[in-house]
Amino acid sequence: MATHWIWIALYWAWIVGEVLVLVVTRTRRGGGEVRDRGSLLVLWFTIFGAMFVGSWVGAVYEPTKFQAGHWFAYVCLGLLTVGLVIRWSAIYTLGKSFSANVAIHSTQKLNRSGLFRVVRHPSYTGLLLIFLAIGLDTHNWLGLGIIVGLPAVALLYRIHVEEAALTGAFGKEYVDYSQRTKRLIPGIY
Repeated sequence: MATHWIWIALYWAWIVGEVLVLVVTRTRRGGGEVRDRGSLLVLWFTIFGAMFVGSWVGAVYEPTKFQAGHWFAYVCLGLLTVGLVIRWSAIYTLGKSFSANVAIHSTQKLNRSGLFRVVRHPSYTGLLLIFLAIGLDTHNWLGLGIIVGLPAVALLYRIHVEEAALTGAFGKEYVDYSQRTKRLIPGIY
């Protein structure tokens, strides 16, 4: 039962954290060169639409997978926790260079420290783990597919936009970094 309440607390901490990230870090005109190309809107719409529909599917339809025991709640809670730690660590590491929308600041430098030594987009890796945890928590294959699949496609678009902006801003330095460092999964992708 405590697992359930921890899950709820972490889930809402994630939601509130994302809203705060949007409000506090979004670059407005004059604060940097915004190169977002609508990816922030696509991302938010897709994520919260997928969460709503996928959770609804999980609540309305019979569970279609993992009728294992109570241990499965620990797996979901572990994935959610690891995803949050990775996401928040990446945001913290970037500091003032992080913005909710894709923007390049005049004083910004390419960050290759912390988790950025391992993958180029650790905050998105964290998000994908969060989506996986929430999708698995639906206990439904369709709910899992919606909650992970749709936001993953939106994140791939966002990564494309972000990498174009970073290549434009840092040129060969970013190209060299991207050749040595995978996007989301160390050593794989």
